[in-house]
Formats: sequence, C-alpha cells, structure tokens
Amino acid sequence: MVYGYIRVSTDHQDCKNQKLGIEAKAATLGLTIDKYIEDTGVSGTKEPDERALGGCLRRLHSGDVIICSELSRLGRKLFMVMRILEQCMQVGAKLYTVKDGYELGDNIQSKVLAFAFGLSAEIERDLISQRTREALANLRARGIKLGRVLGSRNSKHIIDGHERSILDMYAMGVPKRKIARKLHVSPPTISRYLAAAREIA
Repeated sequence: MVYGYIRVSTDHQDCKNQKLGIEAKAATLGLTIDKYIEDTGVSGTKEPDERALGGCLRRLHSGDVIICSELSRLGRKLFMVMRILEQCMQVGAKLYTVKDGYELGDNIQSKVLAFAFGLSAEIERDLISQRTREALANLRARGIKLGRVLGSRNSKHIIDGHERSILDMYAMGVPKRKIARKLHVSPPTISRYLAAAREIA
C-alpha cells in the first residue's frame, strides 16, 4: 500500500500543492498513491494518535510506503518525528519526502538513522527513568497516596503498581487516553494523577 500523507492548515492551495508534489514523487519512484491520509487544520505538535496519521501508522506493513511533502509535516517535535520513523523501520515500511529528498528504506542512510534512533532512545529512557524516580519520591514525600485515586473502590480509578508506567508513557508522549486504555482505567484518573505529579515536578 502506498500512502500520501498531507498535513495542512485551512489553506486549500497548500493541500493542492502538497498533493501535486507527492504525485510527482510517486511517479519518479514508479509508484501510484493508493490512499491519501489528510490532517487538515491540525497542529504538528499533536501526537500521531491524535491525528489521522496515527491510524495510518497502525496499519503499516512491511513493504508499505508513505510519501509526504517534508519531514516537518509528520511532526514539529524532533523526538516525535524520530519515533514515527522508527515505527516505520520496525515494520519494514519505507518513507519518502518531496522537498528535502529524505528516504527511509534499505540504504546506508537508514542504517545510520537506526543507530541514531537506538542511541537517542536509550538516552531518552535513562532521562525518563530518572525523572520518574524523582517524581515518585516527591509524590510520596508530599503524602500523596499512590494507587487508589480519591479513595474510590471502582476499578476504573485504581492505578496500583502502574505509577511509574504512567509517568514513563506520558514523558514519552503517549496520549492520556491511550495510557488509560492500556491500564484499563478512566482517562480522568490518569489526568488527576498526572496533575498531582506536575504539582511537585
């Protein structure tokens, strides 16, 4: 499957220009766009799961291709873009950009990036782990009860044993709704816990 990804403001002309560039790039690669994924009026600072892009990334298989205008269309944050590229590499999908001529595939550039991704991910995990330990220690020092939120007995409000996972996932940019689904709790529970953590951060 070959996807064309477009992220635009409300500017119709920009959308048209991106499509033209993507079609031209696909032609030079001997490909035809099977489906366009469009995020209209959506900020590049939003996580992929909060955009149409997230659905596309979840459907990717080995051999699939994504073509977009430029890397900045994928996201405005460095680590976010790197996570997207890493996800493509893990499933064996290829990614091409029109304006900056970027190519993610079976080449030396991709191998260098794979090493960079691994190194940066390790550094990021270490930093997140350190921040998480500090946040948990501060929560306990403040007397904030970890686990059951607001004394509720409802399982949707219980996060016993998942405090560190919540902070880790949130620090890595995982949306609160997705964290809640993973831990089988309510989104407000995650929001309240993170709000308490932010007070002492």
